[in-house]
Amino acid sequence: MNATLIDRIRSALDMDVVRTLPLAGGCVGDVSAAELASGERVVVKAAPAGTNAKLDLEGWMLSYLHDHSALPVPSVRHAAPDLLIMEHVVTSGGMTASAEQEAADHLAALHAIRGDAFGLERDTLIGGLDQPNTETASWVTFFAEQRLLYMAGEAHTAGRLPAALMHRVEDLCGRLPTWLSEPAHPSLIHGDMWTGNVLCDGGRIAGFVDPAAYYADAEIELAFSTLFGTFGDAFFSRYQEHRPLAPGFFEERRDLYNLYPLLVHVRLFGGSYVQSVERTLKKFGA
Repeated sequence: MNATLIDRIRSALDMDVVRTLPLAGGCVGDVSAAELASGERVVVKAAPAGTNAKLDLEGWMLSYLHDHSALPVPSVRHAAPDLLIMEHVVTSGGMTASAEQEAADHLAALHAIRGDAFGLERDTLIGGLDQPNTETASWVTFFAEQRLLYMAGEAHTAGRLPAALMHRVEDLCGRLPTWLSEPAHPSLIHGDMWTGNVLCDGGRIAGFVDPAAYYADAEIELAFSTLFGTFGDAFFSRYQEHRPLAPGFFEERRDLYNLYPLLVHVRLFGGSYVQSVERTLKKFGA
């Protein structure tokens, strides 16, 4: 961590920095731990100069979840476009069955929080990419226009999604009501539920980080949690004690909802994720 960044932390928190330690992770910018003169440790995300990082949006989402739910997220100490300072969350060990069950309790409670519309009061980010959230009365319309069509368009413009697949996404969006219906209410979701964003400590959930929050059909969160094996049977058994899933989730809707994070990964990385998108489109006849 360079002297200029240490000076900025000192200025933002009105506290001297004793030492710093690099941390793993960080899709946008570098992540470090900073020990303050008070003995407190904070996590610092810093974006390189000249980038359009929007770390203030990440801080805003963490604060929104903190203020509107009981989901354990780190408190935000300072949020600027190129600098985010957060509470340090102590972690040890990985995901266990007991941690999955506790995560299910947390997420079921989060999903019970109702919004007035699908979306959010402001646009946010997912994986450093812009995520539009114009509030919409219909979930199916929101998912089609602001998730699938938007991200497919971004991936196509970036040269990572072929035009033929873009047209097939458009075809699928015209037939979404075949598989999707309107949920009972918009649910608040974390929005980026993969293993790296779920922090554990001794078989317990220590916190959730890096949100892409908005109000949605809660099933899109559950689907994402299976894409990279974040949660399994222990999670879903406990979750359904709180909020039973309608038939067809694992057979159809899970893959349909996971088309969105797959398109995010196509936009970011291309490669094999393009084939994953193609397989999903083929499954649904597009």
